[in-house]
Amino acid sequence: MFGGRKIMQSSLKKSLYLGLAALSFAGVAAVSTTASAKSYATAGAYTTLKTDATKRNVEATGTNALYTKPGTVKGAKVVASKATMAKLASSKKSADYFRAYGVKTTNRGSVYYRVVSMDGKYRGYVYGGKSDTAFAGGIKSADTTTTATTPTRTTGYYLKDVSKNTLWTAPKNTQYKASKVSLYGVKSTDTFKVDSAATKTREGSLYYHVTDTQNTSVSGWIYAGKGYVAGATTQDLGGLSLTMSDAAATSDNSVKVVYRASGSQVGTATWVTAAAGTKAGATVGTTAVNAAGVKLADFVTNSLPSGYTTTGTVDTASATYGNTVYVDVTAAATSKVQLVADNVDNTASTTDNAVAGVLANGAKLSSSDLSATLKEAGIKALTGTKGEAIGATNLATISGAFDTAEINGSKTYYAANGDAYHYVFTYEPANFANDNRLATYGDTLTASFKAVLTKGAPSASSSNSSWIA
Repeated sequence: MFGGRKIMQSSLKKSLYLGLAALSFAGVAAVSTTASAKSYATAGAYTTLKTDATKRNVEATGTNALYTKPGTVKGAKVVASKATMAKLASSKKSADYFRAYGVKTTNRGSVYYRVVSMDGKYRGYVYGGKSDTAFAGGIKSADTTTTATTPTRTTGYYLKDVSKNTLWTAPKNTQYKASKVSLYGVKSTDTFKVDSAATKTREGSLYYHVTDTQNTSVSGWIYAGKGYVAGATTQDLGGLSLTMSDAAATSDNSVKVVYRASGSQVGTATWVTAAAGTKAGATVGTTAVNAAGVKLADFVTNSLPSGYTTTGTVDTASATYGNTVYVDVTAAATSKVQLVADNVDNTASTTDNAVAGVLANGAKLSSSDLSATLKEAGIKALTGTKGEAIGATNLATISGAFDTAEINGSKTYYAANGDAYHYVFTYEPANFANDNRLATYGDTLTASFKAVLTKGAPSASSSNSSWIA
């Protein structure tokens, strides 16, 4: 009897425990459900941004993800994770900028901007701080382009190839939906005027804004390479040129040039006359020029494949339209010049006020020491048949191409009292021919300079240093 009572008490206790556990679980579940429901925010009405669209270019900061809805609203899904947004934030591509075009504010005061990447790949909502009049949080304002210096020459430009080098309403991807400008009716003879310049902030590429002077309704931005450089013998202008582009090559107006080395073709080029009415089979002659004003014989020389030089005189006198001129070439080599300070005057450095790190006789110089110049004829004479002696004539041409005026050095030297000093260099031609008499193409030549230590900071200057060893 007493055993039965113990069993009943045990059962009752178990029932009570189970009941209390069930009640506790139900209570926790109820609390969890309530808490979960309260964890979602609600978003207000969508508002389209009306300010100047070009002022709404933004970039990711990498602190917030991109969502299909404001991120704290129920059902929001990730479009681009925080890690992806961080990559877009440090991107070097303009395509990864964004344009903000709409906004929603949640009941908690959080602002979410509707944005789209410049290439259209990403679109969604990103946290933008607590104000709908400024970008913050996951995005910040971005200057997609940076104003550049307008070239000193603003007129007389041509499109390098009307069929390929197009204009843009804005440099590509620096504005949302930047598009190509129609070039319908634009001719290869049309000249363009430059009125402004800008670089793409992330890529650093230079663009010019140009207008067709024959049809002012045609204007836009075009890639401008390294930009116009006053006084340079060659220009890298991207899609622009300072000469008219050639017409399309036909058998009636062109000559094909084939370059051969040891019987194998190593390059081709096509010369197109600027004259009208020529016919296939007619002799080109010695006075005909292309759109750039270059005769066929000069074109053949100027268009040599990289790394080759002609083996002799090229005969173009009998060339006819529609036919081919064959040019035999051989592997070329280009020498460089080592600048040497062979006559150093350090008188300005005294025992009481010594200048640190001064040059010694025989010191090798580089483009960081001075901006030495070599005329185009000298640079051209540095290239010839690989292994062939450069010879006295070409050495004289190279030596004569040096600027003999004094050159202010580029490097600053400091005295014990903190005063700045620099060297003044002068080319000394006397030893050039003898020092390099045995040199062959591909060898490094030596050019001697006098160097005088002079009080004062150097003046900044630059020049073509591609020929300096």
